[in-house]
Amino acid sequence: MNTIYDFTAERIDGTTQNFSDYEGQVLLIVNTASKCGFTPQFEGLEALYQQYKDEGLMVVGFPCNQFGNQDPASNGEIGEFCEKNYGVSFPMMAKIDVNGKDAHPIFEWLKNQKGGLLTDGIKWNFTKFLIDSKGQVIDRYAPTTKPEALKSDIEQALATK
Repeated sequence: MNTIYDFTAERIDGTTQNFSDYEGQVLLIVNTASKCGFTPQFEGLEALYQQYKDEGLMVVGFPCNQFGNQDPASNGEIGEFCEKNYGVSFPMMAKIDVNGKDAHPIFEWLKNQKGGLLTDGIKWNFTKFLIDSKGQVIDRYAPTTKPEALKSDIEQALATK
């Protein structure tokens, strides 16, 4: 797998998302959780999406329950929660694992492209990956990095589309 466009994932509604559909767009991929201290970041992620979607940004959320059992709900409940509480309109995928033997291939690829501090594994919810318009990882951001702190990197990626 050479680019993000080589992957597919199940959407939260059960349909298949081919990431090749996003070719030419800048992607921000985030592992999310509904009951985490960082959950309010959904608001910032939605704000980024609204601000930059017409310029070619796509935010994609991947719910994950591997950290502190902070997303135990069903896919339907997660989708409803995100929409109702944070107005999330960007695509949400079905719940996945980001680490371990059952880790989704997209996250295996992301971790291989841009390792973390000390370890390549995802350490917590709301780890973010910025992907350029050619499907390559630009950078990886810690869960503590607020979405609004990514604006300049997103703008730079969009300018080189």
